[in-house]
Amino acid sequence: MNNFIKTVKNIFSIEDLRSRIFSTIGFLLIFRLGSFIVLPGVNSEMLKKSTSGVLGLLDTFLGGAFSNASIFGLGIMPYISASIVLQLLTVAVPYFQKLQKEGESGRKKITQLTRFLTIIITIAQATGYLTATISNEALMVDRGFFTIYAVLILTGGTMFCMWLGEKITDKGIGNGISMLIMVGIVSRFPGAIFSESVSRGMNGILWVILELVALFFVVMAVVMLTQATRRIPVQYARQVIGSKVYGGQRQYIPIKLNIAGVMPIIFAQSLMYLPSMIASVFAEKSQFAQSVYITFSDFTSWQYNVLLVFLIVIFTFFYTAITINPVQMADDMKRNNGFVPGVKPGPQTAEFIDAVLSRLTLPGALFLAAISILPSFASLVGISKDFAQFYGGTSLIIMVGVVLDTLQQIESFLLMKHYEGLMKTGKVTGRNEELSIA
Repeated sequence: MNNFIKTVKNIFSIEDLRSRIFSTIGFLLIFRLGSFIVLPGVNSEMLKKSTSGVLGLLDTFLGGAFSNASIFGLGIMPYISASIVLQLLTVAVPYFQKLQKEGESGRKKITQLTRFLTIIITIAQATGYLTATISNEALMVDRGFFTIYAVLILTGGTMFCMWLGEKITDKGIGNGISMLIMVGIVSRFPGAIFSESVSRGMNGILWVILELVALFFVVMAVVMLTQATRRIPVQYARQVIGSKVYGGQRQYIPIKLNIAGVMPIIFAQSLMYLPSMIASVFAEKSQFAQSVYITFSDFTSWQYNVLLVFLIVIFTFFYTAITINPVQMADDMKRNNGFVPGVKPGPQTAEFIDAVLSRLTLPGALFLAAISILPSFASLVGISKDFAQFYGGTSLIIMVGVVLDTLQQIESFLLMKHYEGLMKTGKVTGRNEELSIA
């Protein structure tokens, strides 16, 4: 405890770090405040409170701003969608591949295109959001007039959230976009614990404590999944230039067990709502369609979970394949006079890296799939749906990744100022990525 108090004092004794922490808290408070400001002309008491499927996932990320019909109703989700689209384009389209290789100027162009695409996606999503969430009974003004100015307000709210995220990244601690998502998820945690405690009653306090202990071990498992890496040794040949010797060092390429991050779960969950959505169209005419609708609307059904696991494994392999290019890695090593000990440079090195990726991706995908279906098992054993969502899935992986990334930055400040780090047993390593979409 004394070491912890000493570390906290060290953190706040560094002026730059202290300023960044307070700036981050201030920006996050502004974001949370905006999530409670309802769109003009909307009667919040008459809003549709049913936010299942994709709507429920978005509402979880936005801390209730979605269901509240706030000015930040879409948050930074359109920006994430645009970033994913641009990342896929950099793999498939030569023009974007060229931009990615142009260095800083290319990244600036990609960032600018991402912002333009964000505006387009926000306008499209805002129109659908207003139709799906706000009924005519909840409106106090004309529908057409409301749609026009509400789309503008939602678009402006999303761009403001993007600005907040960039400010947190520049002047705060951690990755801004990830922090905004995390604070939206965490904001629901106290309410979930409270509702679980109320449902259990005074006689169920012991059960609530056991549930929190189980959640602790689940979090530790996710930390292990996030931190686990396989280091590939790379030896650099010695070069004599003049009277100096260069190279001759051994370095390592860290390849994570969960390279794809949270993206496979997001993609899989997005597709999981298609069967129930399509079946709902034919539910009145077909008994089979009605059965499919009921089955895939229940996230605890075995059919739902089997299909979810299958999709997560497929998307994990797909996302890993587009994220890491073994041939390019082998060419870069050969160009810099580097080689993997015992493996010939060139094609054989690429095959070796590809084999390592294949061995890592399957257990990583299965572990990721197991975490994604844990909320279903938690719900089946009697835990309330709101609290069960914290036992796994997208929310938990995002929270763990953001916390690790933030701790890494804080530790870097401490070590740079010659203070002891947060962890004496080893270095804290974060994701070093923006939800795998940077």
